[in-house]
Amino acid sequence: MGVAARLTAYALALVLVSAVAWFAGGLVRPAAGPPAGHDAGGDHDVHGSDAESATDGLASAVAGYRLAVVDPTFVPGTRGELRFAVIGPDGLAVTAFTPTPRDPQPLHAVVVRRDAAGFQRLDPTMDPDGTWRTPLRLPAPGVWRAFVDASPTAGPTVVLGVDLFAAGPFEPFTFPPSRTAAIGDFQLRLDGDLVPGVSSQVFATVGRDGVGVTELQPYLGAFGKLVALRDGDLAYTAAASGPAVGDRAGPAVAFTVRVPSAGTYRLFFQFRVADVMHTAEFTVPTRNP
Repeated sequence: MGVAARLTAYALALVLVSAVAWFAGGLVRPAAGPPAGHDAGGDHDVHGSDAESATDGLASAVAGYRLAVVDPTFVPGTRGELRFAVIGPDGLAVTAFTPTPRDPQPLHAVVVRRDAAGFQRLDPTMDPDGTWRTPLRLPAPGVWRAFVDASPTAGPTVVLGVDLFAAGPFEPFTFPPSRTAAIGDFQLRLDGDLVPGVSSQVFATVGRDGVGVTELQPYLGAFGKLVALRDGDLAYTAAASGPAVGDRAGPAVAFTVRVPSAGTYRLFFQFRVADVMHTAEFTVPTRNP
């Protein structure tokens, strides 16, 4: 099977993005604002009070911290291991990280190919010496980008990025604008506009056979995760999510996201049902303020 076909099969298995038509009387669009008494911004995913603190990932070194990867090369389609450390201003690997009250994980890591295909959220663990490890399989050749969103106890939250390499020829994908996706028997829709430079509210709605899903399971303190990557350079933005776990388990999850500039963004929404994590992909251009 050719490279493009293999990655296509992978992408379809991960998220089948399609312009699906919604069934008549299907999912109900959520209200224009968050539920009464709740702040959709919350404090989840963004380690700090300003959503801009979780934006960028274009550099491997920020604010005196840098991302060091032991070996950035992988064999396409073969399971390997990603090993990295966050090096502090003192030149030593950081071993103390601080979680937020609603997010027990003080470090998040994701990988995506440079054409914004093949998004993966990783689950690394840290050795006592500050080395983080996680299994990683890059499904096809290309240059991939690893992002690490970390909160060192002694410093600011930083988003660091570094390239990974899987040797071999590849054909990059292009993604037309899409606010709908299908994953198996799930149907997904993204509502709300991205307005550059301001906090924008968006809603990811999960349905099955035209009926809203209300069995979303919590993951790291919320019913869903949302990451936005700017088309062209993959500038990274993690969205704050709400309402808090325990309020409602779907079908809609509200997010507040602050994208840094005008353009088109790839949005990756992750949700869990019946102990299985799913990833939906959307491609959304910004709206003028």
